[in-house]
Amino acid sequence: MRYLITGGAGFLGRCITRKLTGSGVSLSDIHILRSKDCDLTRQQATEDMVARLKPDIILHLAAQVGGIGANRENPGRYFYANMAMGLHLMEAARIHAVKKFVQVGTICAYPKFTPVPFKESDLWNGYPEETNAPYGIAKKALLTMCQSYRQQYGLNAIYLLPVNLYGPGDNFDLQSSHVIPALIRKFVEAQRADSAFITAWGTGQASREFLYVEDCAEGIVAAMEHYNAPEPVNLGAGREITIRALTELIGKLCGFKGEIRWDPSKPDGQPRRCLDTTLAKKLFGFSARTSLEDGLEKTIAWYRANAV
Repeated sequence: MRYLITGGAGFLGRCITRKLTGSGVSLSDIHILRSKDCDLTRQQATEDMVARLKPDIILHLAAQVGGIGANRENPGRYFYANMAMGLHLMEAARIHAVKKFVQVGTICAYPKFTPVPFKESDLWNGYPEETNAPYGIAKKALLTMCQSYRQQYGLNAIYLLPVNLYGPGDNFDLQSSHVIPALIRKFVEAQRADSAFITAWGTGQASREFLYVEDCAEGIVAAMEHYNAPEPVNLGAGREITIRALTELIGKLCGFKGEIRWDPSKPDGQPRRCLDTTLAKKLFGFSARTSLEDGLEKTIAWYRANAV
């Protein structure tokens, strides 16, 4: 079997590649597609690439994404890039008779006021949180494409919904990072500069669920191997924490002794996010194994060792 992993050199993609090779897949049978190799937002380039590589399985991880600030600044770019990449790649998979297509979606696709914990059946019951709606809707449209291509063309396309990821190798750029790497960087830099305080966005009242990246990779590989149905499936840890409690925990683990100042002029984003992970356990035996504190300690240690 030949594997094509878009975004394979990225945060999640590197973990999936390790999982595949660890299970006996030869690295020579895995093509790791980087953005410089092919512009997936261009249809002909995408079709030519799939024709050349002849993959049996495509894992589509590539995305243009960021935190609340990046989503507010790039709504058009995020909608177009994420919609176009999935659209062109799935059509190329159909044309070239790919055996399986794994589309990685986003928790941002859920409605803003989804009852907690989020169940897959609630996905269409409202509009996403406004700050990341263009990204979330683009990704959610690809679920419809997966299902319609399965129905009309017999493409074995599955759709997975991972919750917010974190872990070693994450994006720590303050302009585009998500909350955990952004906070780790702020605390570590404040500690190094002997600062008296750090500033955190919003009120801290919103809650989030986080999934350690290695756990997510395990879930995606398990679904690729064992799941073959049209319904979307959540991948998460099944536990939520407020942003305030998360910030205090990261500060403690970083050894920061100063003050945390909240900036309520910045948005909180979606009020709550926590997934019902029953289906993943039932359908392909996935349960997250890494506790939040253990995962944060590993991520902080990685950042301290690798920060420039």
